[in-house]
Amino acid sequence: MKTIQIIIIVVAVLIAIVAVFAAYWGAFKSIKFSVVEQGGETLVYDEMTGDYRKSGVVMDKVYYTLLNDYKIETFKGFGIYYDNPQKVETSKLRSELGCILGESDLHRLNELEGSFKIKTYPKGKYIVTEFPFKGKLSVMFGIMKVYPALNKYVKENGYNEEGAIMEIYDTPGKKIVYRKQL
Repeated sequence: MKTIQIIIIVVAVLIAIVAVFAAYWGAFKSIKFSVVEQGGETLVYDEMTGDYRKSGVVMDKVYYTLLNDYKIETFKGFGIYYDNPQKVETSKLRSELGCILGESDLHRLNELEGSFKIKTYPKGKYIVTEFPFKGKLSVMFGIMKVYPALNKYVKENGYNEEGAIMEIYDTPGKKIVYRKQL
């Protein structure tokens, strides 16, 4: 009988530990959307075609090239994902990945033009939500929670299901901003 009690206690403690870690990374965060005016950021990026799971490699390449070669430190990364992976073959998924250039470095755009693609993200009305950013597990929990909720919100409110989704990884703000074109 004591062995069963010990096993139950150990299992309960393990479940509690997993629940605490999952909560820390946002697994239980409620998702609320709003339609707001945003945009206008200066993006320094590379394009990628293929599996979205490889986005981090491209973002890191842009970040470290800016940091090491140009001595520009950025604090916000981004990914713009143009295709729905449930509808488009993995090898054909299109994205733009990189960093948001801070105001203090905008005067250096000419230096960066040969190494990166550069554009200003259009200002406009977007469906927006935020999710806690505490590391790679937050990104995974965000994908699992935000995209199904976003798809439901879009359908319920009669918005166009097509269109790019931008994820902004705001390191100082400790959040991921999800932004869908209207």
